Amino acid sequence: MIPSLKQLRYICAVAEHKHFSKAAEACHVTQSTLSAAIQELESQLGVVIFERSKKNVLITPLGERLVQQARVVLGDVEDFVSLAKSHDEALAGEVRLGVIPTIAPFLLPNLLADLRNQYPKLKLYLKEELSANLYQQLQQGQLDLIILAFPYPLPEMETVSLFKDEFVLCLPPGHQLEKSSQVKQQQLRGEKLLLLEEGHCLRDHALEACKLESADTDLVYQGTSLHTLVQMVANGLGVTLLPDMSVKADILGDTHLKLKHFNNENVSREIGMAWRKSDPRRDDYLLLGEFIKSNYQA
Repeated sequence: MIPSLKQLRYICAVAEHKHFSKAAEACHVTQSTLSAAIQELESQLGVVIFERSKKNVLITPLGERLVQQARVVLGDVEDFVSLAKSHDEALAGEVRLGVIPTIAPFLLPNLLADLRNQYPKLKLYLKEELSANLYQQLQQGQLDLIILAFPYPLPEMETVSLFKDEFVLCLPPGHQLEKSSQVKQQQLRGEKLLLLEEGHCLRDHALEACKLESADTDLVYQGTSLHTLVQMVANGLGVTLLPDMSVKADILGDTHLKLKHFNNENVSREIGMAWRKSDPRRDDYLLLGEFIKSNYQA
């Protein structure tokens, strides 16, 4: 018995959403259709992929391995279709691009108009998600290309670095560090540091760049976005680290907050792209990467 692509998509959707109803909605089918297809797959294979209860859905250990393989298969199918559609014209056709929330609103707006002018036949579909979700969707062929911050584990993917994005310290007016022309990483020790909530890789990258451990500062993981962090600083709740690209995009607005650069050039994150190694449009992605590097004003 050979599983259908629909069945593979269904089990991947349930694994992602941990909920049959939400998975069915994401797949644009009824819950009964999705459940029946998965039950048929489990019966034909003689396995249990999901443990079902009224409260939650759990993936069995074997189910985890099957879902992982299903994502690879779905990704290979998308690459098969891409190869059939590929042609000699550079950056033409559809590209599904995923970008993390701490990059998308600050990088893309200034690039998209020029990109459309230079490559008018390119149809770019954008999705903003956290790094883990982007990698998963890239793996199973729902996305063609992702832009995120390194380091991030991306097994079986090809990656290319685009540019460095410096971190700057954002302070409320009157803060003791306001008088410093530049700050050192160790001056953050003991500060109430506002960072993004769990799931945002920016938090880990910021701490790593500043060579800080959790015990070094009074860490507050409350922000859902960089804009939220800015407002928290403006309300005197602490200090935060902002990527320079967000500052260039005027994230501070009229808050009158103060910015300080670090005296160490390595206080930064690396912005890069990733795609499946099996994707035949590698040259197009490299060309897009060169376009971003050439047009982004660092």
